Amino acid sequence: MTTAGTPPSSCTRDADDIAAWLRLTAAPGIGATAARRLLAAFGLPQQVLAQPLSTLAAVIPKQLALGLLAPPGQALREAIARTVAWAAEPGHHLVTLADDAYPKRLLDLADPPPVLYITGDLAAPARPSVAIVGARGATQQGLRDAESFAASLSQVGLTIVSGLALGVDAAAHAGGLRGPGSTVAVTGTGADRIYPARHKDLAHRIAAQGAILSEFPLGTPVLQHNFPRRNRLIAALAQGVLVVEAAERSGSLITARQAADLGREVFAIPGSIHAPLSRGCHLLIRQGAKLVEGPQDVLEELGTPVALPVSPARPAAKPETADTLLAALAYDPVTPDVLCVRSGLPAEQVVARLMTLELAGEVERLPGNRYRRLA
Repeated sequence: MTTAGTPPSSCTRDADDIAAWLRLTAAPGIGATAARRLLAAFGLPQQVLAQPLSTLAAVIPKQLALGLLAPPGQALREAIARTVAWAAEPGHHLVTLADDAYPKRLLDLADPPPVLYITGDLAAPARPSVAIVGARGATQQGLRDAESFAASLSQVGLTIVSGLALGVDAAAHAGGLRGPGSTVAVTGTGADRIYPARHKDLAHRIAAQGAILSEFPLGTPVLQHNFPRRNRLIAALAQGVLVVEAAERSGSLITARQAADLGREVFAIPGSIHAPLSRGCHLLIRQGAKLVEGPQDVLEELGTPVALPVSPARPAAKPETADTLLAALAYDPVTPDVLCVRSGLPAEQVVARLMTLELAGEVERLPGNRYRRLA
């Protein structure tokens, strides 16, 4: 949406413009829906704030109009000053509903954020993209799948959107950074805060090659109720959402359902019927999500079939015992005792070889002293 007086596409704006947008969005009771009504009725925020009380009260309740017209308090003045300073730094962008740079897919939401804080590439959130989400406590196979899918999709130009969380999110961002499509991290805190803190280096790489996006004011701390709001932006920004691993009650399933409600494609990677983190994906598949076994399946569903690069073949030479054990292990989680029966190898040899294969990244140890082969 573009109006007269729209700032240039670079989103360079002066302090008065920033102050007006923050006054509009920070006023008590003025949510995204009411803000859009006011913008539609009067134009840019400075024009909204220039209206008399009676005129505003014809669009929003009088009590809200009084709060909007009240002089900014100390906290808001400090927030405005902090935002003006932040937006003046290289790579920092305050993007509003009035800007050409505002990602158009977010307008499919009933409550698109009036203001976005973007660090990095201003154009990245508007590019064709796929969201990849999943469990924070993902298995090694889940992490491999997330990074592999993300890297392949990024190689053909799709941007990978995720939430910067532990587990699948971090792996998806890492994979996205391996291709020209890069990645966008949507955060549940202010754009000046990195959560979790251990992802500081990853966040810096994302800001350098892609973008970090938040709808929350600078300084917003970690608040649990902000993460479901973050998830709706992930769902809206992407053309489709891929769930890698998820429990039956998972925020990733909420993101997938939000995506389906917005008309986006939903994809899920199946897993073992015995694995708790496969149950969420299986539930989505039963509800109509597309079962995918590789990145090509995602591209075909999106209507953009592209020949993906062929992964280099694995080295063929392995010790005979390792080959025997891997064949016996297959991909279902089993105990060493079961492997002894399947392979015919003595227990001490199975345990020693399992340790070697685990260190080599060929197998993964799971709770309950179970092992499974990694793809």
